[in-house]
Amino acid sequence: MSSINQPLNLSEISQQLESENSRDRLRALVSLRDLSPDDAVPLILKVIDDDNLQIRSMAVFALGLKHTEDCFPVLAKILETENDYGIRADAAGALGYLQDNRAVEPLLRAFYEDTEWLVRFSAAVSLGNLGDVRAYDALIQALESNETMLHQAAIAALGEVGDLRCVDKILRFAQSEDWLTRQRLAEALGHLKCDKSLSALNYLVQDAHPQVVTAARYAIELLVSK
Repeated sequence: MSSINQPLNLSEISQQLESENSRDRLRALVSLRDLSPDDAVPLILKVIDDDNLQIRSMAVFALGLKHTEDCFPVLAKILETENDYGIRADAAGALGYLQDNRAVEPLLRAFYEDTEWLVRFSAAVSLGNLGDVRAYDALIQALESNETMLHQAAIAALGEVGDLRCVDKILRFAQSEDWLTRQRLAEALGHLKCDKSLSALNYLVQDAHPQVVTAARYAIELLVSK
């Protein structure tokens, strides 16, 4: 059989990651998807400071998916010190995949201190992934942003955190002109069991947008089954 279709071994991947050709390095990163985290992470770290932004972005994201104990400090440092806001946003997103609550503090700092809304958006999403109540105040603050996408991220995250105090704060978005915000609201309410959530969902099932209606119906089923 030809060796063309055979997977690269660790030594070959390591050599490709050191290639001067960025395409070789990209191919090597893609080939890491089938490796165990213990094998993949040391190789990913070889290109975590690559000159090519696409490679760095892929490497940062990969650390969130192939995580070991070595990943948290690397991602936290990138989030705090990286100059490129896109890479900082990647790091914030990757931290949410770690399911490590040590990530709450760096994510909160990024949310409060970073000047780029995309980084704050990624931080809000990841705080929701972690479901830690320490994120509550930051997510409530995000509701006051001028960025619609930040509203969507915060509403979804508040649903995942599951603190019923947020219900009154998010219900005003039932009147949002943005249908995706209304959909996120319906989805969040499905995790927040109380009479006000059920009442709002009964309103949202009459929404003009079919995806909002579908989300509201599913959320009602979730609440009723709890």
